[in-house]
Amino acid sequence: MIPDQAMETDILITNIQLPGRLGETPLVKDCSIAIKGEQIVRIGPADEFSSVSGKKIINGQNRLAMPGLINCHCHGAMTLFRGLADDLQLGDWLNDHIFPAEAAHATPEMVYWCTKLAAAEMILSGTTTVADGYFHEQEAARAFSDAGMRAVAAQGVIGFPAPGVVDPADNISAAGAFIDQQQADGPLVEPAVFAHSPYTCDPETLQAAKALAREKGVSLFIHLAESRSEPEMIIGMQGESPVRHLDALGILDPDTVCIHCVWVDDADLDILAASGAGVVVCPQSNLKLASGIAPLADMLARGISVGLGTDGAASNNSLDMFREMDLCAKVQKCRNLDPVAVPASRILEMATSGGAAVLGREADLGSLEPGKKADIILIDVDVPHLQPMHGVDLLVYGAGKAEVRTVLINGQLVMEERKLLRFDLAETMQRVRALAEVVYRSNHSGAS
Repeated sequence: MIPDQAMETDILITNIQLPGRLGETPLVKDCSIAIKGEQIVRIGPADEFSSVSGKKIINGQNRLAMPGLINCHCHGAMTLFRGLADDLQLGDWLNDHIFPAEAAHATPEMVYWCTKLAAAEMILSGTTTVADGYFHEQEAARAFSDAGMRAVAAQGVIGFPAPGVVDPADNISAAGAFIDQQQADGPLVEPAVFAHSPYTCDPETLQAAKALAREKGVSLFIHLAESRSEPEMIIGMQGESPVRHLDALGILDPDTVCIHCVWVDDADLDILAASGAGVVVCPQSNLKLASGIAPLADMLARGISVGLGTDGAASNNSLDMFREMDLCAKVQKCRNLDPVAVPASRILEMATSGGAAVLGREADLGSLEPGKKADIILIDVDVPHLQPMHGVDLLVYGAGKAEVRTVLINGQLVMEERKLLRFDLAETMQRVRALAEVVYRSNHSGAS
């Protein structure tokens, strides 16, 4: 028992419930959480807090406290293209619809407001940290910062003219300038590099992107082995598979995060495990594009660090991590014809502490412990579909975004009782609707 010492804190959450340990009580009731500055300084039974005061008191009655969810892969600005090109093959979707739409409409203004809308959607559904990758990423970083959201913002690198980088020869220098600026701007949003894929970046570009990431001490994110046809599209193929291609180029290491990894064999998984690279699976996006189902159980069995991501709203339609967790657990059962292939508790771990590990932030994110960042969500469990709660598995299979009532990020309240506190959501939606009108008009200008 922690000695009950006098302490004044910035925020004191009282009457809260905490998830119980696996196999023990499902919920631990009548607890408190004390927050000072950015950190949790005490957490536990309320009887240990009689001498703890808070400048702000949050009554957590009928609420369950959880670590904020971590979305390890997203393209926030692509909320503008939500529903624009549904029910298509990945190649057709990208080449005939998304890339042309981005070339025409991905301006700094678009990236700022559409990323801000993505931040609102994620905060409202319990996500406190996101790994984002796009172009004009300085505007995405500004949007996340203004929303009070923690983010890893990765500047896009691609082998053809892209928004903000007309000459592909400039893409590495543009990414370097973004990293330098963002590293000087503050701790809530950290920079990274996003090399789109081995089929849109030649070997020289991939190696230059990785060299930049190593020089700057940041992560490299890359789409990898997403579709069955990817090997046929890879520029300057160096190996027998997308994974072996990157391995031959020296791209894979613990600071590389590989997105999707659907079409991988045992040799690929062994390479990923040996390299220490992280993997992010995006089941909703993969199912919608008919890309397939990642062999998650095999990844976890090899000790690969795996996180969960939504991908962008254009290929998922939703940025709700509760929805993603539920689907991920169920598709793995069907893929393996095994109801215990990847238990719900492991899926929840991927969305919290496992995601923190993929992003290299396991020391201060992903769990509720003294000394860790106060990224906390409060969930209303006093609803019919969460009663009775025999264990935290129900959070994966039954909880949803509507039950997320309050969100703290870095010790700051960013949402209280479903109200966003850092920015005007109505203004953000109006701005995005105006941008969407331009997209609609351009797509239908030739219609009779």
